[in-house]
Amino acid sequence: MAGAATANYWVVGAMWGGHDDHLEEFVRRGHWHLGWADEDQPGLAASRAKILPGDRIAIKRMLGQGAREIEIRALGVVTENDHEEKRVYVRWAVWDLRRTVESKGCFGSIHGPFGADAQEWIRRVFQL
Repeated sequence: MAGAATANYWVVGAMWGGHDDHLEEFVRRGHWHLGWADEDQPGLAASRAKILPGDRIAIKRMLGQGAREIEIRALGVVTENDHEEKRVYVRWAVWDLRRTVESKGCFGSIHGPFGADAQEWIRRVFQL
């Protein structure tokens, strides 16, 4: 269908400072947000602003210093990006995953959107 919108794919973190885990809070409250103030990390805030309703989102966890893989912990669909509250609201589909995948450089707080060159990796990360 010409002109149809295509969902983007985002990989985000829930561990602040490497030890403060917010996964349970995010799932329980149906949202995700950065662990940084916008003025401290304007690039991350700009990335967050690009997340749209209908986009797919995955929460990841790093597997240690020098690891080449990450663990995918939760998958969902974005329902709203509230720019005023600085929260991305999510309908979480799965939140008890322990899926290990190649990192593709996803070591920070937010990564994406991923495009056509990463289709196989997207499938491995986001398949239900």
